[in-house]
Amino acid sequence: MFPLRPNELEDIEIQLLLEGLYCYYGFDFRNYAMASLKRRIWNVIRAENLTTVSSLQDRLLHDKNCLERFLLNLTVNVTAMFRDPSFYIAFRKKAIPLLRTYPFIRIWHAGCSTGEEVYSMAIMLLEEGLYHRCRIYATDMNEVVVHKAKVGIYPLRLMQEYTQLYQQAGGQQAFSQYYTAAYDGAMLSPSLKENIVFSAHNLVTDSSFNEFNVILCRNVLIYFNKKLQDQVHELLYNSLRRFGILALGRHESLLGTIHQSDYEALDAQERLFRRVTL
Repeated sequence: MFPLRPNELEDIEIQLLLEGLYCYYGFDFRNYAMASLKRRIWNVIRAENLTTVSSLQDRLLHDKNCLERFLLNLTVNVTAMFRDPSFYIAFRKKAIPLLRTYPFIRIWHAGCSTGEEVYSMAIMLLEEGLYHRCRIYATDMNEVVVHKAKVGIYPLRLMQEYTQLYQQAGGQQAFSQYYTAAYDGAMLSPSLKENIVFSAHNLVTDSSFNEFNVILCRNVLIYFNKKLQDQVHELLYNSLRRFGILALGRHESLLGTIHQSDYEALDAQERLFRRVTL
């Protein structure tokens, strides 16, 4: 039998690594988009001063601290307060009037990362007079970033940028009233946290845990392959009430998904949809 080429051996090592993570820890990355996954795995290998995928597997299975570092590098945590301001403008115009018709509003922010976009939603709901009758469930598979989100302290140097994004998103107040500066950090107002529940939840392996009026799952599905995207769309559909609102990222779509015909577009450009089927 001829020796395997280096890239073929690497593929086998990665498959074994992903199977090991799933069997031992329950983290399932087996259907993530492979090109992006390989790049991130090699970033971790270099950061750990290792040379092969197999050596990383050995360390991951015997060192939980390495697992924590691996998850932080492998999961995508690119976020900002009022990221994509036009999305918040569209949400104010198209979704808020619908939410006013509900006596109580359940919102799921799936893949909340370090929480900036969760607090952005809380601020918008507060300014629209709806926050007092909302409960936001903010979840992520990475417990480290969930903890950071729950703490709600961000670098003070980012507040100028966040203020500009807030204004572009239709902010109605002085953004500085939502945080307190302390040394080099900005602590968000405790009142913003009152109606938020932060928790670990894995979109790949965990099931639905409530019925929601709004689900935000923005810029998460682009890192999954088609099989996993369909699996997550099924979870989101089963978690959303009829006439509930689904928000996806700009580079994500319902086209070609198993539930494409179950939604109507509220704002196609900003990827805001409403479930219309029973």
